[in-house]
Amino acid sequence: MLDYIEAIVAARTMEDVWPVHCKAMSRFGFNRLFYGLTRSRSRQSLGDRDDFLLLSNISEAYTVPFVNDGLYLHAPMMRWVLSNTGAVSWSWLRNHLHNLTPAERNVLEFNGKHRIHAGYSVSFQDVSPRAIAAIALIADPDVGQEAVDAMWQRRGRKILAMNNILHLKVMNLPYTAARKTLTKRQREALEWVGDGKTTQDIGTIMGLTPATIEKHLRLAREALDVETTAQAVAKASFQNQIFLVEGLPQN
Repeated sequence: MLDYIEAIVAARTMEDVWPVHCKAMSRFGFNRLFYGLTRSRSRQSLGDRDDFLLLSNISEAYTVPFVNDGLYLHAPMMRWVLSNTGAVSWSWLRNHLHNLTPAERNVLEFNGKHRIHAGYSVSFQDVSPRAIAAIALIADPDVGQEAVDAMWQRRGRKILAMNNILHLKVMNLPYTAARKTLTKRQREALEWVGDGKTTQDIGTIMGLTPATIEKHLRLAREALDVETTAQAVAKASFQNQIFLVEGLPQN
C-alpha cells in the first residue's frame, strides 16, 4: 500500500499515474478498468463528450463503440453512479433487471459479448455539482460476481481507498481531453487575465504588444473550444492547465 501511495504521489502526468493504478488493481483480479470524469455535468446531460477525461486499459474493440456510439450513457450501472457515491457490486443489477430500459439491456448484451459481467463500480464524491467521476473495476472473464463479492468483503476497504487516492491525484493533474494543449504563452496570458490584469497590463508584464496578447488569448479560446476569455480561464483552471508550478511536466 505504501509503495502504491508513493508511486501515485510521485506521478506528474496521466501517463505516469494510470499504469501504476492498473497494475495495483490487477493484483485484486480487476484486470480491466474504465475511469471517466466530467466537469460540465448539468441536469440534462453529462456535458460535451470531447471534454471528458477517459482512462482505460480495455481494448479499442470495446472502448471505441462504448464511447463513440454513446453506449456509456445507457450503461446499467450508470444509473447507480449518477445518484450515489462510494462502491457498489454489480450484483446490484440482479435486483433491477426487471426495470432496465431497452437501451440499458442493449449495453448489457454488448458487455456480455466482451466478457464483461462481474465487477464493482466506484462513484467519487466531488465538491462541485457539475463534476462527476467514476471507475468501473472489471473482473477477469472467468471470475463470477459471487467470487468478486467474497474478495471485496476481505479487501474492499483497501481497494476503495486506493481508487479514491487515484481520483484525488487525477483531479490535480493537467489534462486536455480531446482538445489541444495550451502553449506556455497562452497559459501565462490566461493566468494574468485570471489575476484581473488588462490586455495592456499583460503586454507590459510579458514584454509583448497588446495585439500579440490578444492573439495568444484568441488561440487559447480556440484550443479550449470556448467563446469568451472568461470561459477559457475557467476551463483551463478546471483542467489544471494554468497556475502550475514552473517545470511541472505537462500532459
